[in-house]
Amino acid sequence: MKTAIIIGGGPAGLTAAYELLDRSADYKVILLEESDTFGGISRTVAYHGNRMDMGGHRFFSKIPEVNAWWEKMLPLQGAPSSDDIELSRETSLAENGPDPEKTDEVMLNRHRVSRIYFDGKFYDYPISLKPQTFINMGFSNTLKCGFSYLKAVLHKLPEDNLENFYINCFGRQLYSMFFEYYTENLWGRHPSEIDASWGAQRTKGLSISGILKDVWGKLIRKSDREVNTSLIEEFKYPKLGPGQLWDVTANKVEEKGGIILKNAKAIRFHKENGRITSVTYLQDGAEHTLEGDVFISSMPIRDLIGGMNEIPKEISEIASGLPYRDYMTLGVLVKKLALKNMTGIKTIGDIVPDCWVYVQDRSVKMGRFQIYNNWSPYLVRDNHNTVWVGLEYFCNDTDDFWNQSEKEFAALGIEEMLRIGLIASKDDVLDTHMEKVSKAYPAYFDTYSRIDELVSYLNTIENLYCVGRNGQHRYNNLDHSMVTSFETVNCILSGNSDKSAIWNVNTEKEYHEEKK
Repeated sequence: MKTAIIIGGGPAGLTAAYELLDRSADYKVILLEESDTFGGISRTVAYHGNRMDMGGHRFFSKIPEVNAWWEKMLPLQGAPSSDDIELSRETSLAENGPDPEKTDEVMLNRHRVSRIYFDGKFYDYPISLKPQTFINMGFSNTLKCGFSYLKAVLHKLPEDNLENFYINCFGRQLYSMFFEYYTENLWGRHPSEIDASWGAQRTKGLSISGILKDVWGKLIRKSDREVNTSLIEEFKYPKLGPGQLWDVTANKVEEKGGIILKNAKAIRFHKENGRITSVTYLQDGAEHTLEGDVFISSMPIRDLIGGMNEIPKEISEIASGLPYRDYMTLGVLVKKLALKNMTGIKTIGDIVPDCWVYVQDRSVKMGRFQIYNNWSPYLVRDNHNTVWVGLEYFCNDTDDFWNQSEKEFAALGIEEMLRIGLIASKDDVLDTHMEKVSKAYPAYFDTYSRIDELVSYLNTIENLYCVGRNGQHRYNNLDHSMVTSFETVNCILSGNSDKSAIWNVNTEKEYHEEKK
C-alpha cells in the first residue's frame, strides 16, 4: 500500500483526503493539521454559546460535482429553520430532507443580502442601478459617475494594474467611491500596485455594462442567462457554520481509515532526485518524520519552498517574496443595532437583513462586518434578544495592529461601531471575542508577477501536488479550492503526470465549462 501525506486540514486538504480514500483502497492517508481545528479560514469558532464564521462563507457553486459533494456531507433541509417558521418566510426545501429543528447535520438554504455601507447609507453590492442608488449618491455625484463612466468607455486604460481595471469597468468616480479605499484597506497596497488579474478573477462579469445587460435581461425576461456567482440571491449554509462541514468531513476521513494528526506543523520536506521522500513535522515540541509516496500540500507556497532542500536561488527568492494579508475579527454581542431596517425584508427583531456588509468609510479601519444572526439562527444563543456581529480587519502579522491585546482590539472595534453608527452606545455591548488568521489572503503583488516560474518548478517535483487557496497562492473561492483536490486525485489515480488541470482551475476558462 502506498502512503499519501496531506498537509493542511482546510477545505482542499480534507477534500483530497476524503476523495483519495473514497475512490481507492491503494493508499494509506495521513493528514497533518497544524492547529486543533479544521477548516482553515473556513472554520467556525464557538464562544460562550455563539459561533463565528471566519470571513463569511456562502456555499454556492456552478460546479455540479461540488454541489453533490456538499449534499453528501450535509443534506439540504427538508423543513424550515426556526427563523423561517417564525417569520412565515418561504425557502427552498429538499424532498425528504432533514429537519433543522430536529438535527444538526443539515445544510440550510439562506437568502443573500450583502451591501456596501458608505457615508452612512446602504448601497447594493454589487452596485445596482436602482432609484435608491441615485438618491443615496445625490444628483451631483450621479452626474459625475455617469460622465466618468462614459469617459472610461471612450478612453480605455491599459489593464496593467487593478486600479485601471476597475476604472475601465466602472469609471473613475465610482471606483474612487466604492473600490479604491476598500481595496487599499484589504491589501495594504494602493490598487495601482496590485496585479489586475485579481480583479478579473474576483469580479467576473461585473461592470457598469454588465449591470446594464443584467437589467435589460430582466426587462425582456431572459430566463436563460448565465448565473453570475457574485449576484446570487440564495445560497447553502451549514446549520452550525462552515466549520461544521469540515468537522463532518474529518470524521468521515477517519471512518474510512485515514489518520489525522492535529497540532502537527509541517516544517521540512526532504527531496531527492526530483521527488519528496519525507516530511518532518513538529508536534508537542518534538520533531517527527514521515515517509510517503505522494504529497499533497495546501500550506502556503512560501513556507513549502522555505522548508525544502536544494532549492534554486531564483525560485527561493520568488517564494519568499510572495505576499499575504492577515485577518483579525472581533465578535461583538450587542443588545441591538442602531441601523434601521428599511428593506422591507422580514427579520427576527427587525434587524437589517445583511449577512455581511462592506465598509467604505475612510474614517475607520474596519473592512467588513457580519451579522451572524442572518447567516443562521443557530449561530446565536439568543437570537431574539441579542445581535452577534463580526467586525473584520485586514493587516500584516508584522504590524503593531496584529499584536494588540484583546482589550485594545475590542476598544477599537467598539469605538468604530459608534463612529459609523452601528450602535448607539457602549452600553449596548454585552461581550466581545477576538480571533486572528495568519496568511488568510494570498496577495497579487511583489514577486507574484513571477508566479508562473514558481509553478513550473513545483511541477518538476513528480510526487508533489499543490491545492487550495494558499497551496496555489490564488484567491480561490471554496468550491474552486475543492476542485483543485478533485483534479489532484484524478491525476494520482490515473497516473497522469500532467498537473496543468490542477493549476487551471479558476483561470480563464471555468471548470464547469471545461467539463462539458
